Amino acid sequence: FILFEKLGLTPSKKTETGHSTDQEVLEELSLIHELPRLIIDYREITKLKNTYVEPLLLMAKNGDGRIRTKYRLDVSATGRLSSSEPNLQNIPVRTPYGAKIRDSFIAAKGKKLISADYSQIELRLFAHLSKDTVMIDSFLKGEDIHTRTASQIFDVPIELVTLDQRRSAKAINFGIIYGKTPFGLAKELGITQAVASKIIKRYFESYPGIASVRQELVESAKRTGYAETMFGRKRYIPEINARKPALRGFAERNAVNSPIQGSASDIMKIALVKVWEELHKKYPKAKIIMHVHDELVIESPEDIVDE
Repeated sequence: FILFEKLGLTPSKKTETGHSTDQEVLEELSLIHELPRLIIDYREITKLKNTYVEPLLLMAKNGDGRIRTKYRLDVSATGRLSSSEPNLQNIPVRTPYGAKIRDSFIAAKGKKLISADYSQIELRLFAHLSKDTVMIDSFLKGEDIHTRTASQIFDVPIELVTLDQRRSAKAINFGIIYGKTPFGLAKELGITQAVASKIIKRYFESYPGIASVRQELVESAKRTGYAETMFGRKRYIPEINARKPALRGFAERNAVNSPIQGSASDIMKIALVKVWEELHKKYPKAKIIMHVHDELVIESPEDIVDE
């Protein structure tokens, strides 16, 4: 009522009950009036308060101040460990308020938290499987792969790539590899579909091995009915030969996504076991306390942190 009738802002989307006020609509409207931005901020704060702040404080109070999550192996189709009650794998960090919630996690007295993660594990696996010489060369040189991609796509020297161009290249790297369409990429980057199509074309020209390995993975799944990780773990994809294009497209994206994400999660679980064995032998007072996708968090006595 206030947005569309009182203020006379133009509604852009409808729902069954009236005009939509979802995030996308409010973002558009915030360009012409300040109120929608305040609503977006209010929603963010309310969500953080209800989803994280209050439940986490309650859990910390009921016991020794520690919060314990449940890890499960049978939730994610790619084989990643999932965390629930509470989900500690999506504690926000991108916004200033989210970062404050993350800052409230601290080590026990006399100890420190060590975070160790794999750098760009999924893109490295793509480079390995595709044998793409440009991407492999970039990793071997220790370059930042998103900066390299930005340089290739926007045709600028590596040292002149801006932060915005790198941010776009990051979305492009992950999006295109997992089959994002020109429509999807245009929406994410706020550009036209025509420009997004050119970017995708340029990407496959820059990394020729990527297009062919994606095709191979899809064709393999169509033949066998499943996708397979490098360690032989299978994920069945019955919709891969579906008649409906939308269903088939989704299955094809899974056929590419699963061997990469699945292999990354296999490697991570091998690392979990090996790191635990090594700590057990050499540093029994250090403990693995959390696992987040491609990262391990260890709580260690301060005097052995450097080791």
